Amino acid sequence: MPIVTITRRLRFNAAHRIHNPVMSDEENARVYGKCNNPNGHGHNYTLDVSVTGPIDERTGYVMDLGLVKQVVTREVIDKLDHRNLNVDVDFLRGINPTSENLVVACWHVIEPHVQPARLTRLRLWETEHNYVDYDGRNAS
Repeated sequence: MPIVTITRRLRFNAAHRIHNPVMSDEENARVYGKCNNPNGHGHNYTLDVSVTGPIDERTGYVMDLGLVKQVVTREVIDKLDHRNLNVDVDFLRGINPTSENLVVACWHVIEPHVQPARLTRLRLWETEHNYVDYDGRNAS
């Protein structure tokens, strides 16, 4: 049976402040620049969710993309959209909400819900020019 990867794109808007409490205010400002604004700043994020698996002989699907949308919306988008990532999101508590940390946290939330297919990549676009990819390697 052929192995195929499918991808669903979802969007959300959120605010955050990139800040490491173990660093001084001066070091945070130097390292994170305007992303360390004490009042935060926002992004219009795009999340591409890729799932891989064999094509089901009966349905012709790896996984229904509508189901991918439902799962990701329920488990991630509804919790992130129009929220402050530093204070409003349970699965980000204690995590500096950089795009790198955010995509890994989203992986941990989404991955159990796509089985028997396999989550193979998340691509999180922070801006139209900047994105991060995560494929689950070294997941803990």
